[in-house]
Amino acid sequence: MSVNLKDKIALVTGASRGIGYFTALELAKAGAHVIACARTVGGLEELDDAIKAAGGSATLVPFDLADMNAIDALGGSIFERWGKLDILVANAGVLGVISPIGHIEAKVFEKVMTVNVTATWRLIRSVEPLLMRSDAGRAVILSSAAAHRCRPFWGAYSASKAAVEALARTWAGETQSTPLRITSVDPGATRTAMRAQAMPGEDPDTLPHPREVAQAILPLTGADVAETGKLFVVRENKLVDYRMPE
Repeated sequence: MSVNLKDKIALVTGASRGIGYFTALELAKAGAHVIACARTVGGLEELDDAIKAAGGSATLVPFDLADMNAIDALGGSIFERWGKLDILVANAGVLGVISPIGHIEAKVFEKVMTVNVTATWRLIRSVEPLLMRSDAGRAVILSSAAAHRCRPFWGAYSASKAAVEALARTWAGETQSTPLRITSVDPGATRTAMRAQAMPGEDPDTLPHPREVAQAILPLTGADVAETGKLFVVRENKLVDYRMPE
């Protein structure tokens, strides 16, 4: 599906690698100016080079999502420069540890909740007024099957992604009568550094490349999206509606 994002402003978190990197690149290729956020400056600079090579443009914003003041300031900076935001892709997240719940260190659990949940809420609060100034605001919140499977030893990450989905669905309900459309996406098993951390014995070549996931996500940022509050799963490079396990 061809998506025309000319003159659109898109914000992507976790844009220095993996799904965030390639989603930012696909948005730029479709014509959007990308505000790319991540902690890793080198990864952001590589993204900027790739976007320029593709004929696109980007603004790099290196900061840690655990810095809540920086998230608050980001909304103000976007308003001063562009006056609106058309697309939010909330992709950044951390795994924490694979461990029994009772063995997780408090500082590790708190970091997972801070980066995955609190920062997502703070980001929503910071940019919602900007998305409302767009004629077709779109927000895509990255989730995970872990939110529903609740596998042993994945407690912190599973709880964080369940909370993120709840935030997205609640936000969609609150804005249903506006032009803003909000969707959640479970990208499925993907060839990323986080996946390698979680599954160290897995052959990455057996997994979809994050570029394929980004290409599947891109249509959710288009002006013709009607759904809001839905969860989609990427399967074989396509979006499918999620069905809760019986």
